[in-house]
Amino acid sequence: MSFRSKIAAAAVAIGVAPLIVVLAPAGTASAHGYISSPPSRQANCAQGRVSNCGEIIYEPQSVEGPKGVKNCHGNNSRFSQLSDESKGWPAASVSGTINFKWVLTARHATSTWEYFIGSTRIAVFNDGGKQPGATVNHTVSLGGRTGRQKILAVWNIADTANAFYSCVDVQVNGLAAGAKTLAPL
Repeated sequence: MSFRSKIAAAAVAIGVAPLIVVLAPAGTASAHGYISSPPSRQANCAQGRVSNCGEIIYEPQSVEGPKGVKNCHGNNSRFSQLSDESKGWPAASVSGTINFKWVLTARHATSTWEYFIGSTRIAVFNDGGKQPGATVNHTVSLGGRTGRQKILAVWNIADTANAFYSCVDVQVNGLAAGAKTLAPL
């Protein structure tokens, strides 16, 4: 029996191993994800479409914070730039119904996916604790809203107190922000 094996056997014999397991810190969710289409604020930052975004350019999938938050950075100060409305976020031109595509770099059991405009929840999808695939798609109706809208999407993790946050700026039934229409000939 090697020296390490003897130490391990002694630790088990005196009950140290169970204590080590009990004292091991609980980690945060092992899940990570963000909306890639239409491009979320973190996707726009990671793709260089918006400048001065900070750390999010390297890890767009990491906007994790406590459940129930209603801002783009999930109360995670590392990513506070995502809630800065002065950044001139590009808006994707969409119809009144949008297909949101989440990219999950690490999958985790999911309770719900929620979509908000302002304080109004416009859609919820209940996964009942199932583990999602590497991508998740949701079709969401904007309920007749038009013009520029900011949609907050929330991925609520089933077995932690955390969620992942992603904001998407859209121009509904119109052109993307900054685009111009051509005059008829």
